[in-house]
Amino acid sequence: VEYIQGVLDRAGVDAIAKINTTKADTMYAEIDRNGLFTGTANIEDRSQMNATFVLNNEDLKAGFEVLLKQAGVDSLTGHRDVGGYRASMYNALPLESVQVLVEVMKQFEQKFG
Repeated sequence: VEYIQGVLDRAGVDAIAKINTTKADTMYAEIDRNGLFTGTANIEDRSQMNATFVLNNEDLKAGFEVLLKQAGVDSLTGHRDVGGYRASMYNALPLESVQVLVEVMKQFEQKFG
């Protein structure tokens, strides 16, 4: 809450919209680039607030979960209809949090890809 209020006070709603676009673009770029994951929403239907994705090989789930835990990333429970993972990128979530998840996905690819 303090983060978003600070952005509002300094730069306004347009700045928040730009940050949200950057967060979504960063997340989807990694999902699309990384061969270990597949996005579950059609490209034209993707949300800026929730990115849903699955592992292409469920046998690697435990390894991904370990890396997430080590990085302090939690609450990625997948969508009730599609399973997998759901990364929420609401207004109050700083860009740095998305960047941490993307870095974990890259490390996962290096280790298991």
